[in-house]
Amino acid sequence: MRTIGGVDVVFSDGKARAAIAVLSYPDLAPIEGAIAEVAIEFPYVPGLLSFCEGPAILSAWKKLRTKLDLLIFDGQRVAHPRGMGIAAHMGLWLERLSIGVAKSRLYGNHATPVLNRGTDADLRDERDPTCVIGAVLRTRTNVKPVYVSPGHLIDVAHAIEFALRCCTKYRVPEPIRWAHKLAGGENLPTAGNNQTQLF
Repeated sequence: MRTIGGVDVVFSDGKARAAIAVLSYPDLAPIEGAIAEVAIEFPYVPGLLSFCEGPAILSAWKKLRTKLDLLIFDGQRVAHPRGMGIAAHMGLWLERLSIGVAKSRLYGNHATPVLNRGTDADLRDERDPTCVIGAVLRTRTNVKPVYVSPGHLIDVAHAIEFALRCCTKYRVPEPIRWAHKLAGGENLPTAGNNQTQLF
């Protein structure tokens, strides 16, 4: 694993702006960023996020020069009522390892993990409690957990491992944090400011 990308999308004036921030791994130094803004053609419907955000994400993906090893989405994968959230959908489409790391629960039942960083609790399918669909992961001590879900070509254990390793000072993984900054108009502090911001 040498590069990890964070993906985030913001909405404004009938448009979706997708940002992909590329970081080196394991040092998590920003390498490149790409932004794409497209008109929203599919309405925002909970549980169908891929159809609303997907076109903008694919447009940003085409602008990247770096070949990514893993993508982290601000969203879900199998921890989803239909079993296939944006992390799975886009990971499959782009043929990349992918995981979802969300700040809130969309689907599934779980116990509360203890308050120490690195602890987690199984996130289980609401229709089949024997099926583990993700994890509720504490990325900082005494801070709300995040919801980690394997996307494409990865299992729950490795999704937890990468999510935790990508969280340094903050609750959310660095790739997602930088993607959110990029989507909001900030520049990545890369060597030579090597980023693409074409719309």
